[in-house]
Amino acid sequence: MQPETGHNETGVIQLPSPTAWPMVLALGLSLILAGMVTHIVIAILGLLLTVAGSVGWFLQVLPHEAHEGSLVHTEEVEVVSSRTLIERLPTDEMHRKILPITTFQISTGIKGGIAGGIAMTVPAGIFSVLRYHSFWYATNLLAAGGFVSWASASNAFLGQFHLQGAIAALIIHGLTSLLVGLLYGAMLPMFPRYPILTAGLVAPLLFTGILYSALGIVSPILNQRIDWFYFVLSQIAFGLVCGWVVNLHEKVRTPQFRALPFAIRAGLHTDLGTPKPEPSVREDESR
Repeated sequence: MQPETGHNETGVIQLPSPTAWPMVLALGLSLILAGMVTHIVIAILGLLLTVAGSVGWFLQVLPHEAHEGSLVHTEEVEVVSSRTLIERLPTDEMHRKILPITTFQISTGIKGGIAGGIAMTVPAGIFSVLRYHSFWYATNLLAAGGFVSWASASNAFLGQFHLQGAIAALIIHGLTSLLVGLLYGAMLPMFPRYPILTAGLVAPLLFTGILYSALGIVSPILNQRIDWFYFVLSQIAFGLVCGWVVNLHEKVRTPQFRALPFAIRAGLHTDLGTPKPEPSVREDESR
C-alpha cells in the first residue's frame, strides 16, 4: 500500500527517505570503467559495488517506496507589492492590426548581402590606394583584428599581400555582409516609403554609431587606423546596393496572410472593417 504523502492533522508529511545507494551504484560503474584501463581488481570492486548499489536501491523503492515523516510548520505569508494595477480598456472592434502579410525570402537577403559586400569594397579600396598606395592595406587592416601578432604591424607590412590576411578578411567581411543582408531583407518591408534610401542611409549610420563605441574592444588596431569618412561611405554603399538588390525580388506570403479569412485572401469585398454605428445612433434610427 502506498503511504500517504499529504499533510495530515499532526503537521507531519511523508517524504521519500534519503538513500546513498545511487551514489554507490555510480561509484561502482565508474570503477568498472576505470578498471578497463587500469587493473581488473578495480573492475571487480566496481562490479561488487554496482550489484550492491542496485540491490540496495531496488529494495529502497520496491515493492513500496520508503518514506519518513517530516514536521511541517505552516505560516500565512501576505504578499505585498508596490506595483499599481492599470485597467486595460477593451480593444475596439475597429482596432486595426498591422500584420506583415508579405516579406522577402531568406535567399533574397543573402543575395543582397553579397552584392552589398562587393560594393562596399570600392570605397575601401579607393581609401587604401589613395592613402597607402596598396589595395591590400584595407584588407589586412580588417584581418588584423583576428591576429594578435599584427597589433603593432607597420603600414608597410599591412600594405603587402598576405595569404592568411586575405583569407581572414574574406571570412570576416563575407559573414558580416551575409548577416547584414539578411537583416536588410527583414527590415525593408517595414519601411513604407523609399525603403532603399531609408534603409540605405539610416541603417549604416546606426551601425556606424554602434561600431564606433565598440570598435576599441573588437579590434584595437582597426580602431587606431580607421578612416571614418571612408568607413561611413562604405556602409552607405553597402546599404544602397543591398537594398536595391533586395527590392528587385518578389515578396512571398507570410503565415499571417494564410491565417486571414478566405474572403480577404481571395480579394473579395466584405463587411470586415466596416464601421458600425454607435448604440445611441442605432436607437435613434429605429425610432
